[in-house]
Amino acid sequence: MKENPPTSLNSSEKNVLKTLAYFDVFSYPLTSEELKIFFGGNENPNGNIDEALESLKEKELVFQNQKFYQLDNSFEQIERRLKGNKLAESYLAKAKKISVFIGNFPFVRGVYISGSLSKGYMGEDADIDYFIVTKPGRLWLARTMLVMFKKLFLLNSRKYFCVNYFVDENHLEIEEKNLFTATELVTLIPTYNSQIFEELKKQNPWVKQYYPNHPWNNQINVPLGKGSLVKKFLEFLLSGKLGEYLDKKSMMKTLTFWKNKFSYFTEKDFNHALKSRSYISKHHPQNFQKKVLNAFEQKVNEFI
Repeated sequence: MKENPPTSLNSSEKNVLKTLAYFDVFSYPLTSEELKIFFGGNENPNGNIDEALESLKEKELVFQNQKFYQLDNSFEQIERRLKGNKLAESYLAKAKKISVFIGNFPFVRGVYISGSLSKGYMGEDADIDYFIVTKPGRLWLARTMLVMFKKLFLLNSRKYFCVNYFVDENHLEIEEKNLFTATELVTLIPTYNSQIFEELKKQNPWVKQYYPNHPWNNQINVPLGKGSLVKKFLEFLLSGKLGEYLDKKSMMKTLTFWKNKFSYFTEKDFNHALKSRSYISKHHPQNFQKKVLNAFEQKVNEFI
């Protein structure tokens, strides 16, 4: 902790510190190029950041090792990052194949890689996270089929198959608008159905308030998401009253199970970490978003 943080910081310097502080929560140093795209200010991200970095280095608020910038002068985070970047390269190809597999489940309309892998990092104990879009009115049925597959055929392992966030096509605008969700959205890697991804971008223009300089990921060679014959047959079979009943039943059973398992949550924290509506399913029992934002706020208060 900085005992007496200087008060004479200009807006560019403050925004550089905030950007580094957010990624410091994940022990992830940034290059100057990454700083420029994750930079949250409205100033020119090129010259202003370079000047701010030099000034912050002189004040010993920011340290540079090799091409990386961070809030402390340790090489440990850099070694950790380089190792995780290399591991992510080997995981990404597998994650893309699994995405297409997930996309062939009934009522799945879009699959996108999220979490640490979408930022090019993979820890040894990390999972591959997926952001999944479903057909309206069948979200919980689609989720239940995917979870059943994971339990039966993957022995409930989440390593390559962590399906923890679902929304339907009619609710692509993310309700929680903050730095954490903006970061997750803008770094999503589209892997199944580029058309839905385009609509997701249109429905979340607020992301620019946090990342005015960060482009969404491109969609080169992303499967359109037409689905297999088996998928189409099952969707036809479950298109009527039976599918409607099973979807509602799936939601009720899952919600009852979660309320019993996570009874220690306050109602507010439960609705935040395990948000359950007909159009959204969020399974974050560690309440990671809240922890990250709290840690970020604490770091910002230390430096600014």
